[in-house]
Amino acid sequence: MDSPESLMALCTEYCLRNLDGTLCYLLENETLRLHPDIFLPSEICDRLVNEYIELVNADSVFEAHDSFFALFSDPRSTRLTRIHLREDIVQDQDLEAIRKQDLVELSLTNCEKLSAKSLQTLVDFSPTLVSLSLFGCCNIFYEEENPGGSEDYDCLVNPSRQVLVKDFTFQDFRRLRFLNLGSMTKGVDVKRLIQPLTCLTALDLSGIQLSDLGFLTQWKDTLVSLVLYNTDLSEDHIRAIIQLQKLRHLDISRDQLSSYYKFKLNRKVLSLIVQNLSCLTSLDISGHMMLENCAISKMDEELGRPSTDPSKSSILPFRALKRPLEFLGLFETSLCRLTHIPAYKVSGDKDEEQVLNAIEVYTEHRPEITSRAINLLFDIARIERCNQLLRALQLVIMALKSHKYDKTIQVTGSAALFYLTNSEYRMEQSVKLRRQVIQVVLNGMESYQEVTVQRNCCLTLCNFSIPDELEFQYRRVNELLLNILNLTRQDESIQRIAVHLCNALVCQVDNDHKEAVGKMGFVMTMLKLIQKKLLDRTCDQVMEFSWSALWNITDETPDNCEMFLNYSGMKLFLECLKEFPEKQELHRNMLGLLGNVAEVRELRPQLMTPQFITVFSNLLESKADGIEVSYNACGVLSHIMFDGPGAWFISEPSRDEVVERMWGAIQSWDSSSRRNINYRSFEPILRLLPQGISPVSQHWATWALYNLVSVYPDKYCPLLIKEGGMPLLRELVGMATAREETKEMARKVLEHCGNFKDETMEMSR
Repeated sequence: MDSPESLMALCTEYCLRNLDGTLCYLLENETLRLHPDIFLPSEICDRLVNEYIELVNADSVFEAHDSFFALFSDPRSTRLTRIHLREDIVQDQDLEAIRKQDLVELSLTNCEKLSAKSLQTLVDFSPTLVSLSLFGCCNIFYEEENPGGSEDYDCLVNPSRQVLVKDFTFQDFRRLRFLNLGSMTKGVDVKRLIQPLTCLTALDLSGIQLSDLGFLTQWKDTLVSLVLYNTDLSEDHIRAIIQLQKLRHLDISRDQLSSYYKFKLNRKVLSLIVQNLSCLTSLDISGHMMLENCAISKMDEELGRPSTDPSKSSILPFRALKRPLEFLGLFETSLCRLTHIPAYKVSGDKDEEQVLNAIEVYTEHRPEITSRAINLLFDIARIERCNQLLRALQLVIMALKSHKYDKTIQVTGSAALFYLTNSEYRMEQSVKLRRQVIQVVLNGMESYQEVTVQRNCCLTLCNFSIPDELEFQYRRVNELLLNILNLTRQDESIQRIAVHLCNALVCQVDNDHKEAVGKMGFVMTMLKLIQKKLLDRTCDQVMEFSWSALWNITDETPDNCEMFLNYSGMKLFLECLKEFPEKQELHRNMLGLLGNVAEVRELRPQLMTPQFITVFSNLLESKADGIEVSYNACGVLSHIMFDGPGAWFISEPSRDEVVERMWGAIQSWDSSSRRNINYRSFEPILRLLPQGISPVSQHWATWALYNLVSVYPDKYCPLLIKEGGMPLLRELVGMATAREETKEMARKVLEHCGNFKDETMEMSR
């Protein structure tokens, strides 16, 4: 999973995402048709179908096509052999579309929309079918009570309006060897259903309650794998099982939380299994309570390192094994904690290895067990240290993908991902793996509005470098976060994390991204949050992050600045200033945002009111957050002054009065101040240099450049040089209208950048 994608995988995904531009063309009714000159072998067709199912289930952006399966209706141009279909995207007409294919393997997992109509389609596959899984297809043995009624493929018909099909059997399935009927509909006569099969080698009857297993002995010479998970056992059942002497894999495990279970494994039963099934290489007895002690006492256990040698086994019945088992399932049993277990691979809850084995083995069909195993992994990652990080991440990702709509899996899986992706493990993870984590986290956020899932997913996203690592899903993640924040009632902690993420996502991205997010309703959402906090008279992280996010999203983005004004942003600014006069960081964020608005010439007239200008002028004297609030207020006024006296259409305060206060503020600042600000471009500042209409604006811009290049030369000297600031500063030095102190500061900026350039050249020699 962590190796580079193969060319086949890349091409398959590309074709599926662009079907009408590659393999197909679209008819007028939006139906897909395969180009007539195309022939695709089974290796490619199988992959297209299986990957299509994965994409539909795992990628919300990927659109399913109603006519997709019809592309494979003609085996002369497309050949299918082995396909794996899952969930309710698969319907009767989809199987019907491919009925002419010579399928060898067909896996249908939790396809709840399949009805008895698909049983006839299965018969069409019978001449070639070797492997069939109907796991979780709970309606496939139901047909409509009135066959002549209307067909509705879009909704799952209520089983109460259906009748159980009782006359279907696998009579014509002569080649069928592998059969999975797990979670079969109650009422189906399993014995009658499968008795016609002559060469069965693997059978899964998970969750099916059978009073008698004697009929299984008809396959005693062929059956090598038998799964009876969550099947109520008895001594009679055990007597039937031990007659299947060719068995190599036996699973009689159970979910100990699902129901009361009378039968208990004891030493006698385990001994019978081991002694009679000499071919066993895999045994699963997870979830069983032991009636009597099957284990040797701690005092009698052999000393030394854990051994797989059967003769040293801490589980007494297993001392009769001729060789160690390849796999032994002991999850949620007391036996998994013993020292000497005669198996190379053990599922259990003793340590990380056993827990990971459990997740690996049970993920596909047993989410109820998998969720508890992932919960154990969560504790390991949280309290101890995960030593098999790559494997752990891959297994959790697989579980989350396979059980997108299982709430318990989503809760435990997202919690585990939070700890498995934190900074402690960062260096061990590839870009590809981290992208897979992001995908399943976003899937969880889409599928569940449940508080715990949303919180876990948001917290996990905080472990990533934002916005860089989320760039490939930028639109999707923003939409999801805005949806969270727009909910009428929202958990306070989720709201705080979501606003933090939104702020980080619009920081340090290009203007196209900011404009796109603005059109999604970002500005309105932040203003609503601010309004809500004002009503509550609360200035917390949500309030401060919301203003910070608005500051970031309006940076050099006029459309977003206009939205801020149109949605009563200035009214909220004044109210926040009045309600929270001592909140320094809040003031800095608000003034930074208004600096962005003031940079847009077309919007500046909306700031030209006595009330706003008075507020900005008073903030010139603010000592909040060092010089930041005063600096930003002066920046707003500098851009307004740049429009000249003709644009000053208010009588109070006068333009001269405000100019005087601006000079006083700038002269009070320490030019060596370290800053809480981040410029991506100097363009708005540089445009204030080559002009004589507002010397104070020119001076503010020059002071800003001097402060930044002297305190942060490595960052800002190259930026100033790159954006053409040096010629503008030289021009300023020669301007008659410029104040002498402004010229002197401009010379210092030129000197700093000149020295920086010389040092850089010296180092590169």
